[in-house]
Amino acid sequence: MGFPIVVTAYLLVRIETRLENLAASIAGLAQAVNALRK
Repeated sequence: MGFPIVVTAYLLVRIETRLENLAASIAGLAQAVNALRK
C-alpha cells in the first residue's frame, strides 16, 4: 500500500518542477514578444 503512495508523490514532485519551468519559459516568451512589438 505504501509503494503507490510513494510513486505518486514522486511523480507529483517531478511534474510540479516541470510545470514551474514551463511557466517560466512562457513568461520569458511573452516578454520577448512584447519587446519585439515595441
